[in-house]
Amino acid sequence: MTQSPAVRTPGRPGPVRIGERAARTLVTELARLNDSKAALLVGVNPQSAVLAAAIEALLPGDRLTVVAAEGGSTAALREHVTAQGRWVADRVRVVDSLTEADPAEVVIAAEPLLGTADETRTTIETLTKYLNAGAVLSVATAAGPGRTLGAAAELERQSALHGVGVDLVLRNSPPVRLHRLRFSPASPATADRLAAAHRPSSVPLTRTMHIDSNGVAAAGISLGLAALARLTRPKSKLWLLPALAAAPVAAFFRDPERDVPEDPAAVVAAADGQVLSVQRLHDERFGDGEWLRVAVFLSVLDVHVNRAPVAGKVVDYFVADGGFVNAMKPDAEHNVAAYTVLDTVHGTVVVAQRTGLIARRIVQRVPIGSLLAKGERFGLIRFGSRTDVYLPADAAEPLVGPGDKVVGGTTVIARWL
Repeated sequence: MTQSPAVRTPGRPGPVRIGERAARTLVTELARLNDSKAALLVGVNPQSAVLAAAIEALLPGDRLTVVAAEGGSTAALREHVTAQGRWVADRVRVVDSLTEADPAEVVIAAEPLLGTADETRTTIETLTKYLNAGAVLSVATAAGPGRTLGAAAELERQSALHGVGVDLVLRNSPPVRLHRLRFSPASPATADRLAAAHRPSSVPLTRTMHIDSNGVAAAGISLGLAALARLTRPKSKLWLLPALAAAPVAAFFRDPERDVPEDPAAVVAAADGQVLSVQRLHDERFGDGEWLRVAVFLSVLDVHVNRAPVAGKVVDYFVADGGFVNAMKPDAEHNVAAYTVLDTVHGTVVVAQRTGLIARRIVQRVPIGSLLAKGERFGLIRFGSRTDVYLPADAAEPLVGPGDKVVGGTTVIARWL
């Protein structure tokens, strides 16, 4: 019988196992879509962590079609699904071949793509036939140096054309890179029905506090410098400086969980900090009409992870050149800034990430075409800076004023009229 498309090729580096952490990330699009939906999972066996993560993500109205891995037993897979209980058995259908599957809102390849570029392209072309309009295909490949260069190169090419998200999961054996691809446009209205995407590269400290991957890297560099100083100058105490700096550097990149208001009319702060100004202005870069801009200053003590103020679709992203003036001063208007433009059901919304006197690096992680849930993380700015939110002035009412303290993803800064 015909099974799933081949995603492993004999003679190439492998095997590559998708662990629990990578599996949760691979099924992100299934987990975050709150509507009833159809999903297709290809290439699984009863012990698959991806199958377990997909079943855990199911909502009452969801339907999941499962295709066994190449050479796997469909009968054993059916027996495993039945053993999960009636709730799962009623929502999960195991088919004998991919040709029996129906199109879905989410298609997931449960095994990493490890073949040549041509083989990877063929697998993707096969799976895209089962995507509904605006649906997402989630695939993975090994990320270790020197591994599966053909598959990795082809997936990078596909991501450049159709990518709406890439995640690197280092805590997998070996590390894997996960790609989310969308081959037809999604409606901005779909974003209103999404939960925030799971971000695997943040390191959890507690249930409610994470450290962004940038902080892990920065702390690692500090500790590396300390070790080098101790090795080269064993009698000196200079190694204590970078060693003691590691903790506060990591703390700067803290990434707490936030409770996002469920009110559909609420616009939330894009960052923690103090409101500098609330003003109406014109900016032809974003279109005609008047804009309501809420500017927030982030001190070095504030959380610097940026969040989407509203649900929407990323339709543009550009960086404007400029200086590095203190973000508290009016001249910061002309600092280097990155602009993320969202299309929403209420019109265009823009988030500007501005550098400051100390901040020299802006991180924006969502490509054009991505859907963002309200309050979802999309980037960060390193050290003191400023974040501005632009709303259509005739469609929103401000609820904060200069001097107010706001919390990213939680504080309501405006309401849609």
